[in-house]
Amino acid sequence: MPEERTIHTTPAPQSHKDGLPGLIGDCLDANKAEHITVIDIRDKTSAADTMIIASGRSPRHVSALAGHVVDMLREHGIRAATEGRETCDWVLIDAGDILVHLFRPEVRAFYNLERMWGGGNAPVPESMVHRSSGNWEVTA
Repeated sequence: MPEERTIHTTPAPQSHKDGLPGLIGDCLDANKAEHITVIDIRDKTSAADTMIIASGRSPRHVSALAGHVVDMLREHGIRAATEGRETCDWVLIDAGDILVHLFRPEVRAFYNLERMWGGGNAPVPESMVHRSSGNWEVTA
């Protein structure tokens, strides 16, 4: 089945005090995503305003998280492009001004996007790979 693609930016729904990033964060939290991180990247790239990074416990969990986020976006009239749903080690959801990265913990620790996009002062703690609950957050 072909993946949906969109290039335009989308307005944030007004049903959450934090707009679309808040809705996505709540969706991930409700579906037991781990270590949800929201990074403001407006000053770092013109590709997006916000990057949300979260972990799933297994490929199946990452796939389910991606499905829940895409479904929630669709319910708000937002078409999102996805990449990586074949293996679900790392799934990227492009929702216009928001990029969502969903990882298995080992893959997230390897790529360490928090360090790259968070200004270099946000290393992923080694303990994150083995933690089974709780959130670890960093903002730029």
